[in-house]
Amino acid sequence: MLCSLISWSQQLVGDSVPKVDSTKRNPPNDKAEALINYAKSFLGVPYRYGGTTPSGFDCSGFINYVFRNFGFSLVRTSYGLAELGQTVSLSEIQPGDLMFFKGSNANSSSVGHVALVIEVANGDIRFIHSAGNAVRIDNFRKSRYYIQRYVKTKRLDYGGNK
Repeated sequence: MLCSLISWSQQLVGDSVPKVDSTKRNPPNDKAEALINYAKSFLGVPYRYGGTTPSGFDCSGFINYVFRNFGFSLVRTSYGLAELGQTVSLSEIQPGDLMFFKGSNANSSSVGHVALVIEVANGDIRFIHSAGNAVRIDNFRKSRYYIQRYVKTKRLDYGGNK
């Protein structure tokens, strides 16, 4: 597996699959766990460009809606969200982190998509996001589509204690 760090983003080289620690990681605190569970309640809600409600979400609209329920006021766009929080490496990723990807153009250099990490276990990173036709869960390690579009991961401060 070959991974190369280039400036602020991690870019994967060739057809390699990123190495992720196989240790199961739990959400950092009860607030992050509640946020993840709330996000899961929207599985199947249709994708809608510009959508910000349960009648239809785009990626950042979904993240904003979920976080707003817990008192967070975030910027509206995926590239704006990508400027918040602390950057973490894939080897340090944990549930509650936000993963950022290029949009449909894999040759682009800008963020165009955001997802919420819900599980890290057995070397897999599962995330929930609004993409394709609906809010769904994908496995990063098993998705060539998202591996080649990965830009960075950010960690927000959820406050509270475990």
